[in-house]
Amino acid sequence: MLLVGAGGLGCPAAAYLAGAGVGTLGVMDGDVVEASNLHRQIGHATARLGAGKADSLITHLRGLNPLPTYVAHPTALAPDNAVAVVRRYDLVLDCTDNPASRYLVSDACVALRRPLVSASALRSDGQLMVLNCPAAPRGDVAGGPCYRCVFPKPPPPEAVVSCGEGGILGPVVGVMGVLQALEAIRVIVAGLAPVKNGREPLADGTRSKGGEGEEEQTPRMLLFSASAAGPSFRTVRMRGRRKDCLACGMGSALTPESLTAGSIDYVQFCGGNIPSVDLLPPEQRVSPADFQRLYADRPRLVLDVREREHFAMGSIDGAINVPFSTITREAACGMELADTEKSELGRALKDQTSPIFVVCRVGNDSQIVAEMIKNRGLHGDEAGWARDIKGGMMAWKAEVDETMPYA
Repeated sequence: MLLVGAGGLGCPAAAYLAGAGVGTLGVMDGDVVEASNLHRQIGHATARLGAGKADSLITHLRGLNPLPTYVAHPTALAPDNAVAVVRRYDLVLDCTDNPASRYLVSDACVALRRPLVSASALRSDGQLMVLNCPAAPRGDVAGGPCYRCVFPKPPPPEAVVSCGEGGILGPVVGVMGVLQALEAIRVIVAGLAPVKNGREPLADGTRSKGGEGEEEQTPRMLLFSASAAGPSFRTVRMRGRRKDCLACGMGSALTPESLTAGSIDYVQFCGGNIPSVDLLPPEQRVSPADFQRLYADRPRLVLDVREREHFAMGSIDGAINVPFSTITREAACGMELADTEKSELGRALKDQTSPIFVVCRVGNDSQIVAEMIKNRGLHGDEAGWARDIKGGMMAWKAEVDETMPYA
């Protein structure tokens, strides 16, 4: 089976599946291990900081059980590789933390008729679903719903935060990962994975007769809350497949070939606004080293748009914090960002005449905010237009201050 994501969900799920002795376990993740991951991503360790997460997790799993075959896929899931990777496995666990990846992995599973165990967790809450199970052909209402059936429309971009940005209570993501492993084992034991005991789904979408575990499944979503009143579980019954679903509906044009060809822009579909490296012209970008050399002792304003938890862990001297989520929420609500009474960004920039330098974690959100400040006239002096600190706090830590505790 394949785990897409070797983070907070993938680590506990993989550990229990490896302990159970699954035959082949693939781990797909293009990220590297950071110190800030370790409180919740228990398959990694300080000795492997900077290592690829896929390889790091497999090192941990081999120490638990060397018998399964482990396959590392040290790259992020993308339309051009999803089909080739997912095709190699009978069952997939979605352990990602963003909507674009969730829609992509679900579409790949629908196109290849693979069941999917999907989970998510944020702050003190989590949810779990078994999707596309049974993995019937597109248009067959006897099949299980896919992710698009449950969430036909993605959440608004301003409402989307990852665990790293929004925070997560470590045991919560651990609970959801363990439950993913449990559901994966249940799918295998019930014979609902596509290749088990020689029972490949037939060409017409029917199945060879199975055992008692093959009775009709009612799709459900499990909700978990680690509230102050005590942990609680709640189960919600889900609808079956939608006839008009873009992925598994009757008129769907989704195929492995169309998916690989990039027929769907998942970032655009989810409203993502991930800028290219050159969203801003070169004169509006400055490296951390150049900022420190040229502007450290000059009047300037550093606007840090990371979430408050990140800002509290470490920041550039004199920086002020207005989270990117707050700025985009104000913009989405039609709020005039120059309004110094209602807008947090407006208050932060009130009467500001010094150059503004916007910084985030890796240099994406900061470009968007710098462009907002320029386009919305939030800075009266043309020469003082906001600039972006290129590479964000990750680059600051590498180029200027390696003692920065957190980026």
